[in-house]
Amino acid sequence: MSRIASRLMRGFATVGLWTMASRVLGFLRDMAIAAALGAGPVAEAFFVAFTLPNLFRRFFAEGAFNTAFVPMFARKLEGEGQADARAFAENAFAWLSGVLIALTLVAMAAMPWLVLALASGTAGDARFALSVDLGRLVFVYILFISLAALMSGVLNALGRFAAAAAAPVLLNVILLAALGLAASGAADGAILIGVPPAGGSGAAIGPDDLATGSLLAVGVVLAGIAQLALVWVAAARAGLTLRLRLPRPSAEMKRLLIIAAPAALAGGVMQVNLVVGRQVGSYFEGAVAWMWIADRVYQLPFGVIGVAIGVVLLPTLTRALRAGDSAGARDAMARSAEFALILTLPATAALIAMPGLVVEVLFQRGAFTTADTASTALALAIYAAGLPAFVLAKVLQPAFFAREDTRTPLRYATICMVVNGVVAVGGMAVIGWTAAPLGTTVAAVVNAGLLWLGARRLDGPVMDQRLARRLPRMVLASVAMGLAVWAAASAAAALDTVGKTAALVAIVSLGGALYGLLCLAAGALTMAEVKTLLRRRQPPGIADGIGP
Repeated sequence: MSRIASRLMRGFATVGLWTMASRVLGFLRDMAIAAALGAGPVAEAFFVAFTLPNLFRRFFAEGAFNTAFVPMFARKLEGEGQADARAFAENAFAWLSGVLIALTLVAMAAMPWLVLALASGTAGDARFALSVDLGRLVFVYILFISLAALMSGVLNALGRFAAAAAAPVLLNVILLAALGLAASGAADGAILIGVPPAGGSGAAIGPDDLATGSLLAVGVVLAGIAQLALVWVAAARAGLTLRLRLPRPSAEMKRLLIIAAPAALAGGVMQVNLVVGRQVGSYFEGAVAWMWIADRVYQLPFGVIGVAIGVVLLPTLTRALRAGDSAGARDAMARSAEFALILTLPATAALIAMPGLVVEVLFQRGAFTTADTASTALALAIYAAGLPAFVLAKVLQPAFFAREDTRTPLRYATICMVVNGVVAVGGMAVIGWTAAPLGTTVAAVVNAGLLWLGARRLDGPVMDQRLARRLPRMVLASVAMGLAVWAAASAAAALDTVGKTAALVAIVSLGGALYGLLCLAAGALTMAEVKTLLRRRQPPGIADGIGP
């Protein structure tokens, strides 16, 4: 295993394991929300409200700003030293803070129009007023989480991945605590100002549900503060404490904005796809909640694999290209694609083979009904079909970002926006709300294909001889495992709730073992590689890091 590949594997393990912890807690959180609120109006209003800061966060911080910031910061850190890198980061922090404060104030004033832009199907019913009130509170989250994303970029450029990957755990812990308070009755009467009381247009919404929604919204804001505090402390322990300062113009900030602008537009275009999906879903009662929960399920493998690779690969490619190591950069891309596919393909096969069992065991309780399970399972299967494309995009985008090329991904994102709109809006009259997840999946496949062709023009084929030899074997092993999982899930359909839960655990465990054996037998994986990965040390603590 090459030095670059070894470094990548350690980084993937650190980010992946922390992301896995966050996603598992996220499942518990969403299970609790589904049990408490089902797919009812408060659940849909909270999901709409929570979508807004996340949409803008990806647009400003994790997408555009960090895409431009991380390579520039990494180059400055290696080329000019820590003092200059710190000054650059402090100025970037100051500019981002100013923009976010202004954005938050404008968004709170314009919240009714933002809700209409995201879910116009709620207009005229109780969901709309509730979404506006929850949205005004939840939107404050963007200030803290976007600044936390910048601090995470600093840590990632330093090769310290643990704290940034661990931060999302805090969101789920705090929201679970909020749900616990709601269930205990400790928040009786905690209804947001402006939410229509029983007897008005919100008569169908009970006070207990309103209290739960209010606590969730407050919990989101507290979680943003906690996440920023965590990465700030981790950066200080790494020797890079940022001082608060007023923003000042500079050639570096001008260069940062020039690079970030196309990425911001690309991020905006990609978020239009999310808005289109929410709009389509808002015209079908319950669809927003079904798609949200299905999205959370497939986000588990996507987050653990795709996000981990994207976080680790960008600074690795930046360092390789700065050193003139083109061969190392190509090897990093190919090994990242191989790592992504060997884990993503079986996850895709399993989610397509048994979406009903997964959703029923995880979510069907309390206010979440059998009908909700069936609809959510359908959405999950559609999203799962695009999972390899979602993950490959995370592998391929750093090839452009490491070269400070944000214009090419913008062109691809624009094409995908058109594709998503045609499928989702055009298909709504034919196949109903399922056109929304279908549009997302088709657009993801098109995006991955365009990125693959574009990356090929930069460095030559992404698929080297080793990946070309192993990919068909991964596919065959995944298909065989998927068929076995489908048969087992079908047999489990007759069991009671406890039996289905035990069956799901057994199917996942045995399915994973079967896939591993099939990969070894087919030559998609070698025992030496398995032993190498198992010999890796445990992930570092939050204050520790992984050096280059």
